Amino acid sequence: MVEGRTHRPIIQPSQCQSCDVCIKGCPAEFIPEYRMEEESLRGTLYRGKMAERRTQGKASLPPCQQACPIHQDTRGYIRLIANGRFKEAVELVRQVNPLPAICGFICHHPCEEACLREDVDQSVPIRLLKRFLMEYSSKRDRTKMVPRKKKREKILVVGSGPAGLACANDLALMGFRVTIFESLPVLGGMLRVGIPEFRLPRGILQMDIDGIRELGVEMETLRPFHLDGNGQILKRSGFNAIFLSIGAHQSSKLNIPGETLSGVFPGVEFLRAINLGEKVKIGKRVAVIGGGNVAIDVARSALRLGSKRVDLYYRRSKKEMPAIPEEVEEAIREGVKIHLLVAPVQIVGKAGKVSGMECIRMQLAEPDEKGRRKPIPIEGSQFKVDADTIISAIGQRVDPKPLKGLEKNSDGTIRVHPETGETNRKGIFAGGDMVTGPGWAIDAIAAGKRGAEAIARYLS
Repeated sequence: MVEGRTHRPIIQPSQCQSCDVCIKGCPAEFIPEYRMEEESLRGTLYRGKMAERRTQGKASLPPCQQACPIHQDTRGYIRLIANGRFKEAVELVRQVNPLPAICGFICHHPCEEACLREDVDQSVPIRLLKRFLMEYSSKRDRTKMVPRKKKREKILVVGSGPAGLACANDLALMGFRVTIFESLPVLGGMLRVGIPEFRLPRGILQMDIDGIRELGVEMETLRPFHLDGNGQILKRSGFNAIFLSIGAHQSSKLNIPGETLSGVFPGVEFLRAINLGEKVKIGKRVAVIGGGNVAIDVARSALRLGSKRVDLYYRRSKKEMPAIPEEVEEAIREGVKIHLLVAPVQIVGKAGKVSGMECIRMQLAEPDEKGRRKPIPIEGSQFKVDADTIISAIGQRVDPKPLKGLEKNSDGTIRVHPETGETNRKGIFAGGDMVTGPGWAIDAIAAGKRGAEAIARYLS
């Protein structure tokens, strides 16, 4: 112990990752007077100076926290869990994350990919730990977030997906009066109608929505919203600012012959019909086209609807599949057959009904400027597959009809100011999939939080 005090290690903020590994077994854990040291590493940590330096930008965030789009203090709440302080861990998570229960089930956990523990054995299961916390919290009286003093300004949030809910949550905490308009008969946006219940239980989704409603946010379903194009909508609506987060609810087209045959379904609309309780009839042999989460969800849903065989065709390799790897493995375990480096050429049918499709094998070229290897058809490798139902899940796009007067990008997404998220219409902001294209829920949550901050600055 004396030797440890003699050496007095000095902190280097530029290199410190705030992981606290260095203080394991440190005498300062057991001898209170050591915690008063001014310059040593242990003294700095115990006196709370690391937190001050981090806010001043003098020390980088831990890799897991840096990788999270909302910079959740992963290290902090995991340490609280390890010490059995579950209620405090829940409170720490909720300070930043308005949809923690949802993230515990469906987040693609970039924090785990950045976890340095993987260099030792395997990453800390951060998402599962968050799920445990939220299930723990659901069985007890939750600590309610308290909004600041009420402000007079009223803000409209259009869309109740992750971006809209996050924006409404943060604005309500700031004291603004917030109303959500949702065109669907249910709340949650793509969380509700795009993700199957076996992946995101409806009780979990409702728990997070109820937490936001408790802040005083008004939520109205079956309330479609359309911009008129003349710039007067804000003045006539009675709101001081609008945040648009309508998502990307339309499936991209294959643009191949036979796409209009009976038995061909667009993936997003297929999932929406199931999640809204509609009766969806499909055949015994289903072919799914795509490699993202929607394609995987479609394939697993088809099995649950009674299909005897479900084949998924993806034009790149398994390494390039954008779907969450765990979900891909789940699909394989459930019986989905995955065919890689294959693309459809045309859909064939008899008497107007699908009977199969013609495909071609692909090979990957060198990576492009975005780092993705482009699939190239192999000449003469065409083959046919039998199927009585074909579901296309190759991408999503934004419905342009309700967005008259807003500047758009070439892919149909909305053009916004890169820092504020404001559209070309003053006082109208946008975020989430309608701006970036289809993405992860945690990225949409981050966009909603940025939108709330931008609106607060705009109104001040």
